[in-house]
Amino acid sequence: MKNRKTLYILTIAVSIAFIGYTTYMNFIYDPEASRFLRHKTGLKHVSLWLTIMDVHIAAACAAMIAGLINFSRRIRERSAKLHRALGYTYVLAVAIVDLTSGYMAPSSTGGRVNSIAFNFINMIWLVITVVAVVKIRKGKAAEHRKWMIRSYVFVFTNLFTHLITAALHNGIGVDYTVSYTIAIYSTIVLLLLLAELVIRQLKTDPERP
Repeated sequence: MKNRKTLYILTIAVSIAFIGYTTYMNFIYDPEASRFLRHKTGLKHVSLWLTIMDVHIAAACAAMIAGLINFSRRIRERSAKLHRALGYTYVLAVAIVDLTSGYMAPSSTGGRVNSIAFNFINMIWLVITVVAVVKIRKGKAAEHRKWMIRSYVFVFTNLFTHLITAALHNGIGVDYTVSYTIAIYSTIVLLLLLAELVIRQLKTDPERP
């Protein structure tokens, strides 16, 4: 139980910090995303692109919050209706993130190779989320939680991508576009591994009945 609680508290801390930082950077400090867009070339309809990116960010934050709350055992036990409502909110938010990401993917920094990576993330995230929904509809709660963990890790795609990019570009001087490309593909692998590590860890620290 101790490991489960520690992991949940850590996830809360990371989520709050990330949402706060993302909100400040994108809606207050640099609403025109000038630092991010300077790495893109040939981007058309910038105003529309920025609007869609704002929707993308808001939906990603909603998914992060809804999913985080729903991992709480107290919420599941005390209010099945709230748990279900938050679950559907999470699924809707993931769908919006995927749709907006699909629009932005063709203009990804690094071109087609990174566009493919983002579209792969969109596809696998949605598929995993749908599997999680199917599992709970069949009454397989334990399997549902496992697939939700696999789904939820993808809310940290942006965090992992930018941390790895910063480490490579600012830390050891790798070209930004190359750093970004490495970061995207590394993030896919790391998030999938992270999900399985968390699932394995929770097996050794089961919830109290």
